[in-house]
Amino acid sequence: DLQGPKLRIGTFADGPIELKTGASFALDAKDEPGTKARVFLPHPEIFAAVEKNQRLLLDDGKIQLRVTSASKTKLSCKVIQGGKLSDRKGVNIPDAILPLAALTMKDRVDLEFALEQNVDWVALSFVQRPEDVAEARKLVSGRAGILSKIEKPSAIQHLDEIIELSDAVMVARGDLGVELPPAEVPALQKVIVTKARAAGKPVVVATQMLESMIQSPTPTRAEVSDVANAIYEGADAVMLSAESAVGDFPVEAVAMMDEIAALVEGDDHYERFISAGHQDPQATTEDAISNAARHVARTIGARLIVTFTFSGSTAHRAARERPSVPILALTPRLETARRLGLYWGLHCVRTRDVKSFEEMVGKAKRMALRTGLAGRGDRIVITAGVPFGTPGSTNVLKITFLQGDELDDRSAEVRFHA
Repeated sequence: DLQGPKLRIGTFADGPIELKTGASFALDAKDEPGTKARVFLPHPEIFAAVEKNQRLLLDDGKIQLRVTSASKTKLSCKVIQGGKLSDRKGVNIPDAILPLAALTMKDRVDLEFALEQNVDWVALSFVQRPEDVAEARKLVSGRAGILSKIEKPSAIQHLDEIIELSDAVMVARGDLGVELPPAEVPALQKVIVTKARAAGKPVVVATQMLESMIQSPTPTRAEVSDVANAIYEGADAVMLSAESAVGDFPVEAVAMMDEIAALVEGDDHYERFISAGHQDPQATTEDAISNAARHVARTIGARLIVTFTFSGSTAHRAARERPSVPILALTPRLETARRLGLYWGLHCVRTRDVKSFEEMVGKAKRMALRTGLAGRGDRIVITAGVPFGTPGSTNVLKITFLQGDELDDRSAEVRFHA
């Protein structure tokens, strides 16, 4: 998780100050300790971008200022919402696009180190425009997936382009709720999840999900509902932050989130909610096969969908369909198996590549039994691309029975070639 630019004020000469609502206060370029009337702002990019009547938010939005006059060295403001202000508190500028790259020099060093450690995903902070994602993509050069954190209002304005350039997106509700009215965040979460699902990109819902469990062994009922709603919406993953990073009950928080997810997915209404957000497949052979696998599995009561994938695209399409059964993704590439772990519904296993159709069927049966995702007498649906090892060539769907330990292929089968 790359840090991104951190915008902070300077320090105060005599300790924390109290800003009164309606008072005047300035942020300027003087590298001197602050007073009750002013404080140093060591970010010339902010002076270059901010205009009169725009808002400045300090300390995670607890203090709100409105700019009354702006120059290249000083922002004179009126205090709209006052409060206590201390050294090096953060600054948010919700009404302007700052001329700052999402990647600082520190981020570039951190990114190269992370890629050397073979990380599976890189989370990109401070995304304001598609160019930020494009720059990261050049640096990563296919060595990891890029997950763009949607936490800035300007990112919402370019959401479609950012999703297209990203491998996954994150709804960073905590940061969105600082720069936008909190009441707007739930609707935006639904928009981001819907658009990501339509594009077939994994979407993570994160921050402040079980916030009270930082200090409490149990969550509030509202927090439980919040996590459940993200799962009902079809998010690929839900993520804890401070609860597991610095909280007093990290294990309990993870266990609670897991319990909520399991209960939601076992709800009789869950599939109906998921299906309501289902997107029509694109007019390609690969999408048609993946869509058919979903319907076939439901119609015949199959226990499992098995996908053979090299690059991950076949499994990716299967997850996008949100079938009512688990998906077993088999791949010869460890990096593909690990990266696919973020996707909805996928159980990923690294296994030797297959060379023939018969070998594919036999391996699918063995792995279905070995993982415990299906048992003797169950039917499974298999999708793959022929010729094998060709990325993005899903063109085969097969239905077969599991016979047990002998794993023979004498059962009734249906095979479709596209």
